[in-house]
Amino acid sequence: MSIDSIVQLPGGRLDFSGGCLVMGILNVTPDSFSDGGAFTDFDAACVRGVEMANLGAAIIDVGPESTRPGAARVSADEQISRSVGVIEYLSKNTDAVVSIDTRDAEVALASIEAGAQIVNDVSALADDRMGELVAAKGVGVVLMHMQGEPSTMQANPVYGDVVGEVLEFLMDRAEFAQKCGVEKRRIFIDPGIGFGKTFEHNIELLRGIDSFVASGYRVLLGTSRKRFIGDITGKSVAGERVFGTAATVALAAAAGVSLVRVHDVGEMMDVVKVARAVMGW
Repeated sequence: MSIDSIVQLPGGRLDFSGGCLVMGILNVTPDSFSDGGAFTDFDAACVRGVEMANLGAAIIDVGPESTRPGAARVSADEQISRSVGVIEYLSKNTDAVVSIDTRDAEVALASIEAGAQIVNDVSALADDRMGELVAAKGVGVVLMHMQGEPSTMQANPVYGDVVGEVLEFLMDRAEFAQKCGVEKRRIFIDPGIGFGKTFEHNIELLRGIDSFVASGYRVLLGTSRKRFIGDITGKSVAGERVFGTAATVALAAAAGVSLVRVHDVGEMMDVVKVARAVMGW
């Protein structure tokens, strides 16, 4: 099923005519699994965001709440305090699209008003207000699959057919988003690697990524520095998993994934460029 090459967003656009694009991760949290505390300072966050845009990130994803395994909820007020100033700065001082990584409609609204053009929602619109908000503002939305909550999701994730069940869930949530008034072309789906999945589940999802690409929706994949890569490579330190991440990014780009969400923007831009060239995009 064909998908529009250009996704228009308020004040900007994403051009997928050349293949996979890179989304840079900017966690403004003290406790994210890989870079927690590195960018809690406003100036440090802004500098890093500008750097990622200059390295080629099409999107900068600002995260004010850690959703690592075992993480507790963060209040809307605290999320807004951490993120809105950074979003406003980056939206005015870079050409990148700015995304807000939140499952809270109150945070999403404040972020959109500050310049965010995408809502990256790990709960896939579980907040009843989120679908209507995204539709009313005309922004993009990422719908991610997660079994359970971050605080409990890795306790004992079980599936009969992980690819089929995750894809069915995402198709249901995409349909719900459209019923709320969100345009299909502004919907991205994310299988949620590491979110309520075992090592084996993650591998099965990566092997079955073609099913998601063939769904009629653009696919976002987030594997950057995650534990399953450490399990494969023996690298226990998240920051040492760059090359393992690169392998998954190359496979994703070659499979037709539209967005890869990464910490190491410069390195993964090189991976994506090579994949584009080989695939003839």
